[in-house]
Amino acid sequence: MIRRKMLAAVGLAMAALLPLSACGSGDDSAESGPVELTVAVWSLASTPEFQTLFDAFHKANPDITVKPVDILAADYPTKVTTMLAGGDTTDVITMKTLADYVRFSGRGQLQDLTSLATSPTGANLAGLDAYNQGGKYYALPYRQDFWVLYYNKKLFDAAKQPYPANLTWDQYTDLAKLLTSGSGENKVYGAYQHVWRSVVHAISAAQTGGDQLGGDYKFLADQYRTALALQNAGSTLDFGTAVTQKTGYASMFETGKAAMVPMGTWFIAKVLADKKAGTTNVDWGIAPMPQRPGADKVTTFGAPTAFAVNKKAKHAAAAQKFVEFASSLEGAKAIAGIGVVPAYQSAEIRTQYFTLPGMPTDELAKKAFAPDKVNPEMPTSDKTAKVDTILAEEHQLIMTKEKSIDDGIREMETRVKNEVN
Repeated sequence: MIRRKMLAAVGLAMAALLPLSACGSGDDSAESGPVELTVAVWSLASTPEFQTLFDAFHKANPDITVKPVDILAADYPTKVTTMLAGGDTTDVITMKTLADYVRFSGRGQLQDLTSLATSPTGANLAGLDAYNQGGKYYALPYRQDFWVLYYNKKLFDAAKQPYPANLTWDQYTDLAKLLTSGSGENKVYGAYQHVWRSVVHAISAAQTGGDQLGGDYKFLADQYRTALALQNAGSTLDFGTAVTQKTGYASMFETGKAAMVPMGTWFIAKVLADKKAGTTNVDWGIAPMPQRPGADKVTTFGAPTAFAVNKKAKHAAAAQKFVEFASSLEGAKAIAGIGVVPAYQSAEIRTQYFTLPGMPTDELAKKAFAPDKVNPEMPTSDKTAKVDTILAEEHQLIMTKEKSIDDGIREMETRVKNEVN
């Protein structure tokens, strides 16, 4: 459904592109006529925002056709690293993570986009600060996701429980127990906590001010107690089973196997699409993430996604035009139309978002969509990748109870000190 028109058009565009493609120097400011722009993306078929942006950009710029360079999501960081190191001339590179961005920009593999970032449009981009590298910007965010709490209204109604507004983590744990029912194949969990370490680490850092790169991880203890309490009570699928069975958060929520699922706003687009396709009948809503006791504001975590121009792009000017479009109001309108949260923030975009067919429109959903603070999922530095590996390894050991919370945290601190700092 997604690829159809553009891929068919690529072949036709190729013939007309040969004289321009022969340039290959990255300085295409003087070229005119049809251009075939290449954009590195992941899992094109299951990530509809890409084709939506390509179609909208081509409509606004009929002389530029976009050819996706589709890479498996799991292979994307490694593949792009190899491409850039080998002098590949793919024009636009999607920055899947901030860690990738820091690595590529630090190696001088991306073009300077500071003039775009500091333009009036840049002032409207949520998440832009994350791409500030000593006053320079080498990518522009086009989407800004953050975490909310998805809940199944039917399961809440059946349990005669009010919808999850203003929860603390202790209330969330107690509510999950009340919403858990059945056994075996018919068991319904009160909550599903996915296996990513961010479910514990990033939310804890966001709400306590803890630093995931700092080497002191005692701030994680309370969130681990919450995660293990859910698991010990049988209110969530245990970590080991979820890893072994490769359990998907979408299937847990959309099939009614979990009443509450903390997850990023990217999941909204999938729920809307699956409801439209008739593959789920989940009656759903979103609420703010649970907070620590005494919190009077909603704090969550999130991360932007961005496009960058390859330093060796074959069509640099057209690539910059695409990056600018994706982060503009026009680009935001395009992806908001399919339920993706754009980086470009405005009242017009928020209004458009809540008029999408199937989108929850109650006040709780609107509150969830406007958190008071969105802290970064993971700070970026030259230490990020190494620290991330250590924290992920120790997280698994704690969640599978091979180490106690205290021992696991102590090991994180020791390893980061000895292996990174």
